This record gives sequence, structure tokens and C-alpha cells, in this order.
Amino acid sequence: MDSVFIVVALGAIVAGFVQGLSGFAFGMVAMSFWAWGVEPRMASAMSVFGALTGQLLAAFTVRRKFHLSTVLPFLLGGIVGIPIGVSLLPRLDVNLFKLCLGMILVIWCPIMLFSARIPPIRHGGRVADGIVGVIGGIMGGIGGFTGIAPTLWCTLRGFDKDKQRVVIQNFNLGALIVTMGVYVGTGIITRDMLPMFAIVAPAMLIPTLIGTRVYIGISDVTFRRIVLTLLTCSGVAMLVASVPRLLA
Repeated sequence: MDSVFIVVALGAIVAGFVQGLSGFAFGMVAMSFWAWGVEPRMASAMSVFGALTGQLLAAFTVRRKFHLSTVLPFLLGGIVGIPIGVSLLPRLDVNLFKLCLGMILVIWCPIMLFSARIPPIRHGGRVADGIVGVIGGIMGGIGGFTGIAPTLWCTLRGFDKDKQRVVIQNFNLGALIVTMGVYVGTGIITRDMLPMFAIVAPAMLIPTLIGTRVYIGISDVTFRRIVLTLLTCSGVAMLVASVPRLLA
């Protein structure tokens, strides 16, 4: 059991720093550690709890001008998508889900990373933003992966780092609050998980705050590279975790 505690704490430390820096990715980074020694239901619950804790910390340490008209379509879409994701969780082959998502990230993100001339997407407007919010909500309900779709979409939109941070931070915060409420209401989160939550929260506290300070000092170009690199690494981690289990 001691080794499980170490794995949980280490995953929370690394994921906390990454989330503080990028505004997302707690679940993806933490899962790359927890997938090896933590039961999937517990890992999903800890992922949502840790991501929500990190977003609450960031909300007080990284404040940017709030644009309701920009964030609202994502939030409304997320509210629609979260119950869908939660209902899919017991029926979903999590390894197959990780395989598909990992392949998309591993193929598409490096293309964007090395192709600076890809023109930003200007079409679709708020409807497209809302659809992306639904996708983010579904993924959040499945395992706390709320930030992947909106982050990739904001990058495709060509948002600067502060505008992207506003969207991702507020979308994740709202979506994770709803997801946590649904998890508690449906019994996915139980009292026996509280000791693990008590490990995650203090382990991620200082790394998250350090990550937020690093974010403030980087440029838009550097931020874009960090985001796409993180998404690519997350895709690789998902493939590494899922492929052996599917083959077995």
C-alpha cells in the first residue's frame, strides 16, 4: 500500500505543476502515473478532485480579464456533455478510449507544433465553441479530461495565451465543479476515497503555485509550444498505458 501512496503523491506533484503552468492537463499527467497502480474508478475520482483543486488555486493566483461572451458557449456545452460522460463511464472500455484519444493527440499535435503557418480557424463561431464544450464535458465526465478539446480548439483558433487561459481556466473550473457534484450524487466518489484525496491535495499545492508563477513569465509562442508538447506527451502516455492492456 505504501508504494501506491508514493505513486499517488508523485502523480499529484507533477500534474499539479503542469496544470499550474498550462491551465489544464492534471488528469492526463496524473493518469500517466496512476494508471499503473491505481484502480480505474479511484483514479478517475482522484483526477477530477485534483484538477478541481488546481483550478481553484489558479483562480486566485492567475487572474485574467473575464470575457463572458467567449467563455459561455464552452460552459453551456460542458454542462450538456458532463452527464453524458458520466453515464458512459461504467459502460466504456477505458483502454480503447485512451487508445483512440492518444492516437489523435500523437498525430495532430506535432503537426501543429512544427507547422507554425497553419492558419487559425475563424469559422463556426459560438456554435462550434459550444460543440467543443460538449466534447470537453463528455471527456470530463469520463475521467476529468475536461481541458483537452477546448485547449486544442483554442490553439486552432489562434487565441493568445491570456485569452486561452481565460477560456480553459474558467471552462475547467465550471465543468469540474459540475462533474464533482455528479460523481458525488451518483456514488462514484465514496468515503473510502477520502484518504487518497488527503494525499493528492497537499502534494499538488506548492507545485501548482510554482507552475502559475512560471506561466506569468512566458511568451505566447512559448506557451503554445508547451501546450502542444504536453498534449503530445499525454497522447504518448495514453498509448503506453492502453496498448499493452488491449493486446493482453
